[in-house]
Amino acid sequence: MAVEIERKFLVKGEGWRGKVKGVFYRQGYLSTEKERVVRVRATKDKGFLTIKGAPENLKRPEYEYEIPVKDAEEMLDSLCIRPLIEKTRYRVEHGGFVWEIDVFSGENKGLVLAEVEIQDQNQEIPLPEWIGEEVSGDPRYTNAQLVKNPYIRWNP
Repeated sequence: MAVEIERKFLVKGEGWRGKVKGVFYRQGYLSTEKERVVRVRATKDKGFLTIKGAPENLKRPEYEYEIPVKDAEEMLDSLCIRPLIEKTRYRVEHGGFVWEIDVFSGENKGLVLAEVEIQDQNQEIPLPEWIGEEVSGDPRYTNAQLVKNPYIRWNP
């Protein structure tokens, strides 16, 4: 079984930017149930279908398959729950780990999150200076929940 173990954090400041280039993603959900989410994602030239099971602490089953980008775009345009997630993802290396930083736009504009995949739930990771509060256990920050309750609707 494929398993994803990741930690998620708010990002503070711009110290991570450096010379990294981002990739724009559109993603949507066919299912956002607690027991399973089914996600469609597209970049300019690739499409993906991802199925994730229920989380257990930081760990959850995950299966991802590349699909034709045209199929992904059609599903995003006609089948996925609204609003879609729009974000630019940047990959930054720090302390032997690759951090994925998502700068959201659209309905989630203003939100910047960093995720890091780890091998074990108890694995220690060096935190960059631009890492803020950990939100791994807060379901509001999952992309599936950001579809249901976009960040621009949150009260500051």
